[in-house]
Amino acid sequence: MLIQRITDEPSYVLHRYDWSESSLILEVFTRHHGRVALVAKGVKRPNSSFRPILLPLQPLHLAFGGKSEIRTLKSAQWQGGHTMPTGGALMSGYYLNELLLKLLAREDPHPALFDVYDGVVKIIASEHGAALESALRAFELLLLREIGLLPLLNTQTMTLQALHPDERYSLVPEGGLRQSGTHDRASLSARQWVALQQVLGDGVPLTDVLRACAEVSSALKTQLRNLLNYHCGVTTLRTRQMMIDLQSL
Repeated sequence: MLIQRITDEPSYVLHRYDWSESSLILEVFTRHHGRVALVAKGVKRPNSSFRPILLPLQPLHLAFGGKSEIRTLKSAQWQGGHTMPTGGALMSGYYLNELLLKLLAREDPHPALFDVYDGVVKIIASEHGAALESALRAFELLLLREIGLLPLLNTQTMTLQALHPDERYSLVPEGGLRQSGTHDRASLSARQWVALQQVLGDGVPLTDVLRACAEVSSALKTQLRNLLNYHCGVTTLRTRQMMIDLQSL
């Protein structure tokens, strides 16, 4: 097997952990090669040029090579553009990373999803409140659609019938989109689900998805959280629990 050398690859660090006294293992999300594991040799040494830039939520161009499951990092260049998020925005960024680590297989390219992630990271680095929530909902929707875990939102999943204009519907992990009670505040109306489906088409700008999510952010959060937890195989994601714990202090 030939040793593949990748250069100038747009990337983000999703997670890093110790490999030896001086080196780290990095889980990175790359535009053209998907999620990749890299060993960064000597990066923990004080004089390492990689040390200050191999951080989560920072846009990088990486070079790496090797033929094993864990490739070797050759070079890293910070692309600038925004400072490290802080507070709730930082936790939101870690939440995005946890979703990618749990739901993406290694070396399964998703260039369109990478572009969405890049756009959302830039938003959460500079926005707070409602804009931040809309960005998270947009990413969750587009992630689920990209990996084939989001049912059509303009059709009842079990019957394949169109949504009735006067009814409300819920996104059920085991059964897709189905009719719910009229007093279920966590559900969305047929019009709202159809509007979301319309902005999930290929080539629709991220700004359109953000705008659609802003209108239903609170109810959509509950719907998507249940679906994501189900597919991640957890009751609550670690970053979500950390946010809950911090808010209770």
